[in-house]
Amino acid sequence: MSDNTLLKSRRRFLGTAGGLGAAALGLTLLPAAGRSAELPHVTDADATAKALSYTADAAKTRNPAHKPGTDCSDCQFYSGAGGKGFGPCQMFPGKAVSAKGWCQAYAAR
Repeated sequence: MSDNTLLKSRRRFLGTAGGLGAAALGLTLLPAAGRSAELPHVTDADATAKALSYTADAAKTRNPAHKPGTDCSDCQFYSGAGGKGFGPCQMFPGKAVSAKGWCQAYAAR
């Protein structure tokens, strides 16, 4: 095989592999965007919620680490739309948290 043919073959492979990788990532992430309404809500009885001192209403938490004005809607782990209702959170896989909630894993965007 000549160097020119090998170079073209390598470029074709890398282009195809990159395209397939991007397509796979897109297919993985797209369904998650529409599922937040279907996800079960995190409850106070949830083991992870207890471990992270999660509360569905940040205004009612008594945790000394909570700073007034912070809630899930402006946390980097929350991926819900706006500050309304419930949305997915990376700390609670497969469950939705309240946009007005708070937990110890809070990290400002």
